[in-house]
Amino acid sequence: MQYLLLIYQNEAEIGKMGPAERKQVTADYGAFTQSIVQSGHFKAGDGLQPTTTATTVRVRDGKMLTTDGPFAETREQLGGYYLVEAKDLDTALGIAARIPGAKSGSIEVRPVMIYD
Repeated sequence: MQYLLLIYQNEAEIGKMGPAERKQVTADYGAFTQSIVQSGHFKAGDGLQPTTTATTVRVRDGKMLTTDGPFAETREQLGGYYLVEAKDLDTALGIAARIPGAKSGSIEVRPVMIYD
């Protein structure tokens, strides 16, 4: 089964990181990604640009409305994701717990719908 692992972090805290800390975080994510590629769990994954680059789209009464930024005001923002293949939820949760961002933010784990 496929699971989407959504990585939520506080963008303001990330922005305060110095070059050495950013380099370490990048290395941590590289090592994690390599480990799930090698284990066969990796399907896809990417980091996202900051929320200042986001646009939210809604359609109301047949008209498209756009708003700069994300839909919700929250302390943590969606910063990236991994799409993984895992035999069950417990396996997916174990993978999510190893994501470096879990130490300072949160990881939402959601099964991907299967359409027959």
